[in-house]
Amino acid sequence: MQDRLQAMQIFMRVAELESFTQASISLGLSKTHVSNVVAQFETALGARLLQRTTRTVRLTQDGISCYERCKNLLTDYQELESLFQLQAAQVSGRLRVDMSTGIARNLVLPHLPDFIEQYPQIELELSSTDRKVDIVAEGFDCVIRVGSVQQEGVIAKKIGHFKMLNCVSPSYIAKYGKPSSLEELSQGHKLIHYVGQLGGSDSGFEYLSQDNHELCALALPKLITVNNADAYCAACLAGLGIIQAPNIGVAKYIQTGELIEILPDYPAPSMPVSLLYPHRRHLSKRLQVFMAWLTELLTPFLVSR
Repeated sequence: MQDRLQAMQIFMRVAELESFTQASISLGLSKTHVSNVVAQFETALGARLLQRTTRTVRLTQDGISCYERCKNLLTDYQELESLFQLQAAQVSGRLRVDMSTGIARNLVLPHLPDFIEQYPQIELELSSTDRKVDIVAEGFDCVIRVGSVQQEGVIAKKIGHFKMLNCVSPSYIAKYGKPSSLEELSQGHKLIHYVGQLGGSDSGFEYLSQDNHELCALALPKLITVNNADAYCAACLAGLGIIQAPNIGVAKYIQTGELIEILPDYPAPSMPVSLLYPHRRHLSKRLQVFMAWLTELLTPFLVSR
């Protein structure tokens, strides 16, 4: 077991430094020993991990996958060795997480220095995208998903719902007026359409009926269609139409007066918020503390339904 762990460490150092010579110096081992260990490791796995030339050493595609797995395995093993005496400053390892651009920009990144100060040994890889990533295939430890969850091989922990707000800019109101009813809304008002992929259909202005809370939709003309959250909000700030967005994405603009909430009695259905992570029996300490921190950050923006 220890020999295999050492082989992983040596292989990773060669990959990181892209040199057998530099890796041997760094590890205090002979170049011959380093080369032999890596060769034996490749033989044991039945895959070529490094592409060697006279000048460079590069990871093969198999090598890239192996490197990422080794990194996780070594981190988990190190954590296991001190599982019951870990202090906050000792929690270590890589975390790869994904979230929407709005959550990353408006909430997580501004508060991230506090988390890093508390857990300085955690190496965070943050992906922010509006597409739905494949958690298992892309190697994510945790994903914040807003909306429905339909993915096999993962656990979805629902933590609440984002309240939806209808918003326009002051310049929009100056040009089109401020609608106070659905009847007024249907008389010349514009909607910014949001679609996951350009060419897709948009459901229009969605709202819950006041009598039985059924989902209804009102078709409105559009000036522009966008396919990401940043453009959606920017188009509204520019006065191009009405948006229906989660409170977390527009709260700061409403506070500054850059956006104005309209038709509060006709909100779109709230959107479920879930933390997704791969189906594992044991969650690493680093993932546990990150999800707890993230949940605490999101809580002020969540409603029960």
